[in-house]
Amino acid sequence: MNHNKAGRHLSRTSAHRLAMFRNMVDSLFEFEQIKTTLPKAKECRKYAERMITLGKKGTQHHRRQAQGFLRRREILEKLFDELAKRYATRPGGYTRIYHLGPRTGDTAEVAILELVDRKEITPKGPAKKKSAKGGDHDHDHDGEGHDHDGDSEKKSPAKKKPAKKAAAKKSEKSKSKK
Repeated sequence: MNHNKAGRHLSRTSAHRLAMFRNMVDSLFEFEQIKTTLPKAKECRKYAERMITLGKKGTQHHRRQAQGFLRRREILEKLFDELAKRYATRPGGYTRIYHLGPRTGDTAEVAILELVDRKEITPKGPAKKKSAKGGDHDHDHDGEGHDHDGDSEKKSPAKKKPAKKAAAKKSEKSKSKK
């Protein structure tokens, strides 16, 4: 009989599995959307919804229970301050799973796990803008890195010519020694 064997083991030990889900729930609450495999998303959903329910209850005891699961204090504060208020009237179903299909490398089913009614979060890195030519460029303008004029193709052959000349000189010297 298969009693008390609920949940997916995901080919991991129980400690590894718990650590993975703690990290995934932290990332889910931080970014409000994560991309992972379908079985992991389905299993992570249970932990995330349980944490939001603790946040909605909001007592000191529930805060300590959530603190025992979540890794970072700022995520705990976001759970009890922002997410608890957002889902105060919702009786459950705080997450949503979108199926994306098979991954190209190993054909694992990939899914997006996201919070329902999430607000769009902009990436924290430097903004990337599309140029008129269609390429992505970082507009740091620190004097290094990208050439924004579009003459990078013109300069690259010039860099290769000295290497060819040096190789030609070496071959001439080896011929002259023979």
